[in-house]
Amino acid sequence: MPYWQLFYHIVWSTKNREPLLTPEAEPIIYGYLRNKALGLEANVYAINGYRDHVHLVASIPPKIAVSKFVGQVKAVASVKYNQSRPGAAPFYWQEEFGAFSFDRKRLPYVAAYVENQKTHHANNRLIPILERDDMDDTLREAPALYTATDDRWRQEMLEME
Repeated sequence: MPYWQLFYHIVWSTKNREPLLTPEAEPIIYGYLRNKALGLEANVYAINGYRDHVHLVASIPPKIAVSKFVGQVKAVASVKYNQSRPGAAPFYWQEEFGAFSFDRKRLPYVAAYVENQKTHHANNRLIPILERDDMDDTLREAPALYTATDDRWRQEMLEME
């Protein structure tokens, strides 16, 4: 087994950014995402989201391409969730996703950002580059006053915009 340290912050949306991630749906969907990621031998550090999108922080083994990993976790979660709710309106993901690599030193900050998604959205304290899931200019929130413990990291992320 090769040695690897490949950390990713991945974000994707529900189809048409519909607000389908309800408080009831979230733990079920996040459980499917986590289980499939673990089945692909990834390490999952954080999963969270807000109404119409999900953030996943994971270390993905080099034997699987990031796009393949994302496709598989998204597919399994939507299929299993739909199977668990016969007759309910179908749940779909947007095709696109955003993937950002980072080093181990940044892991606590990225995981904290994801774990606190609802607070960040409620207070409009987002890092826009970490909310991107496609190449379109879909960012609706300003960077505002998001505060990270590591100010240099925050500045680097804002400058990437």
